[in-house]
Amino acid sequence: MTTTTAPPTQGPQSTRDAVPLPRETAARRLSVSLTKRPRLRLALLLAAPLFWLGLVYIAALAALLITAFWTVDSFTGEVKTEWTFDNIITVLTGSLYQTVTIRTVSIAVLVTVIDILIALPIAFFMAKVARPRLRYALVVAVLMPLWASYLVKAYSWRSVLSQGGIADWLLAPFGLQSPGFGIPAVIITLSYLWLPYVILPIFAGFERVPDSLMEASSDLGAKTWRTLIHVVLPMLWPSIIAGAIFAFSLSLGDYITVNIVGGANQLLGNLVFTNVGAANNLPLAAAISLIPIAIMAVFLLGVRRTGALNNL
Repeated sequence: MTTTTAPPTQGPQSTRDAVPLPRETAARRLSVSLTKRPRLRLALLLAAPLFWLGLVYIAALAALLITAFWTVDSFTGEVKTEWTFDNIITVLTGSLYQTVTIRTVSIAVLVTVIDILIALPIAFFMAKVARPRLRYALVVAVLMPLWASYLVKAYSWRSVLSQGGIADWLLAPFGLQSPGFGIPAVIITLSYLWLPYVILPIFAGFERVPDSLMEASSDLGAKTWRTLIHVVLPMLWPSIIAGAIFAFSLSLGDYITVNIVGGANQLLGNLVFTNVGAANNLPLAAAISLIPIAIMAVFLLGVRRTGALNNL
């Protein structure tokens, strides 16, 4: 006679199989507290970069502004903390500084306009015409110059534009010659250096323009140029402004390219470098450096009034 045993009854889950409750640690309590306070969480996330920005950038600008009102002992060459407006007056009234300021701003404006005119068709082709594989290849091609050293690219253009260089060889069949070293060489070199910084934001702007919008404009009878000017350009304007800010600001503060391909010409950056190094006049250099800062402030204020920065 066999005996059968009844199956075990399904009682409550054993303690071994129960899921343990999370421990109430200090880190967990802090995490829960931050989850309930999004403003505090945002403030903590931004605290480190804002502290670094205030310490390195704003404090440096404040020190620069203060130094511009000091003077230099003509006998010892040491900086004296005596408040004076002589440096500011010298920079504002000196014919040398006025000439160099006009030259610097003119070069920066020309470089910006040239880069925008070159970047617009390239970015349009990349975003709206090229197939995905070709588009990725073109993006890499635009980014590749950024991997090379600034000095390598500048000295490469010095070799190209020098007498008997590649430019002379290419222009000789047309009865032309290389512009040599001078303002044209500076404009060409700076336009090449900053072109990727203009192409990329405009390319991103073109990608945000819906193809259906341009097709609708064409269906309504608008020609290509009318569509570009009245439909695409208003949507693309913030991207153009972003590229212009890059090209204009970088050209405004550059001084190395002028030393390499500019011949005897000087920009504001060269005057600052000369007064910091050879002349050992830090207060005057600080006063000169306030000029591009003021120009950029006026430029950004003008851009802000157009409303383009609201959509960046």
